[in-house]
Amino acid sequence: MSSFAHIRWRGPRGVRADASLAFGVFVLVFVAEGQRLRGGGGSPAALAVSWLLITAVCGGLLFRRRYPVGVGWFTVVATGAYYLVSDIDGPLVVVPVVALYGIAAQGRLRAAVAMAAAMVVGVSAGPLMGDSDVNGTAVFMLSGWLVAVVALGNGRHSRLAYAEEEARLRATEERLRIARELHDVIGHNISMINVQAGAALHRLKKHPAPQAEPALTAIKEGSRETLRELRATLDVLRRVDEDAPRTPAPGLARADELVASAKLAGLTVRIERTGPERALPAPVDLAAYRIVQESLTNAARHSGAARVTVRLGYGDRELALLVEDDGRGAAARPATTGGSGIAGMTERARALGGELTAGPLPDGGFAVRAVLPYGVYGAYGNADERAKGSDR
Repeated sequence: MSSFAHIRWRGPRGVRADASLAFGVFVLVFVAEGQRLRGGGGSPAALAVSWLLITAVCGGLLFRRRYPVGVGWFTVVATGAYYLVSDIDGPLVVVPVVALYGIAAQGRLRAAVAMAAAMVVGVSAGPLMGDSDVNGTAVFMLSGWLVAVVALGNGRHSRLAYAEEEARLRATEERLRIARELHDVIGHNISMINVQAGAALHRLKKHPAPQAEPALTAIKEGSRETLRELRATLDVLRRVDEDAPRTPAPGLARADELVASAKLAGLTVRIERTGPERALPAPVDLAAYRIVQESLTNAARHSGAARVTVRLGYGDRELALLVEDDGRGAAARPATTGGSGIAGMTERARALGGELTAGPLPDGGFAVRAVLPYGVYGAYGNADERAKGSDR
C-alpha cells in the first residue's frame, strides 16, 4: 500500500502569500461593493474614491515586508478614509490588521501599539462623524482584536529571537567542543613528539645510532597516531548528518596507549584502580581519557616529572580521578604560557556536572583532581549488578 504521509501541501509564502491575501480581500470587497452598485447607492465620485482606496490598500500589502511601518500607517489611514466614504462595512480592515501583525512580529512593538491605538481612536470617532453603526460594543471588540493581534505578533518575535539565541549558543558550544577535541588530540601527540625529538637529539650527540633509534621510532608512531586521530575528528565534523563513525571513541580502555606513549617520553606512569570497574557512559569515558591525556602531556612538557600516578576510583555514582606527578609543580606551569589545557579539562568536567581542580602539591609535584558523575547511569550500578537485576 502506497503511503502519502510524505506529501504535504504548502501554502504560498513571503510576497506570494501577501499577494494571495490582497487578492482575496479585493475579491470580497468587490462582492460587497457590487451589492452597493446594484442597490444604486452612492454618488459616482464616492464610488470612484472608494475603488481607488480599495485598490491602494490591497496593493500596499505587497510592500509590507520592505516598508513595514510605512505600509502599516498607509493602510490604516486609507482604510479609515474608505469607511468614511463607503456605506459598506466590508472586510478591508483585514489588510491593516495583517500589516499590524507583521510589525509586531518584527519586534517593533512601539509602532504596533501606536497603530492599534490610532485605529481604536479612529473608530471611536465614528459616532462624531455621524456613523450610527459604531457603538461602544464595536469599539470594545475592535480593541480586543487589536490587542490579541499585537500580542500574537510579539509572541512570534519572542519565539524567533529565543530560537536564534539558542542556535547561537549551540554553535558556540559546538565550537568550544571542537576546540577542546583538537587541542587534546593534537596537543598531546605533538607535545610527546616534541619531547621525544629532544631526547633523540640528546642521544644522537652521545650515541649516534643505537640509543636514538627508539626515540625516532616513537616519533614515527606518535605522528602516525596524531594523523589517525585528526582524521577521525575531521571525519566526525564532515559527517554531522550521517551515521556515526565506526572508529571507537577514545576511552579509559585505551589508557595503556597513553602509558606507552608517556614512557617513550621519559615518564614512568602507574595506573591504580579502586572500586568495581564498570562500563562508563561514553561522555564520562571520553572526558576521563582526555583529562588523563592532558595531564600526562603537561607532566612531560612542563614539569620535568619522572613519575606519574593515575588513580581511578569507581564509585556508585561518580568516577574520581587523580593524576599526580613528581615534577616542579606550579613553577613549571606559568600563567603566561597562554595554554588552555587546564581550562579545557575544567570545561569537560563541568559539562558533565562534575568539578576539576589542579594545583601544586605541598611536597612538590602537581595534581589534577576530577569528579565525573555518571548521570542517569549511576543509579544502575556496575554491569554485573545490572545483569543480576535483570535476572531477578
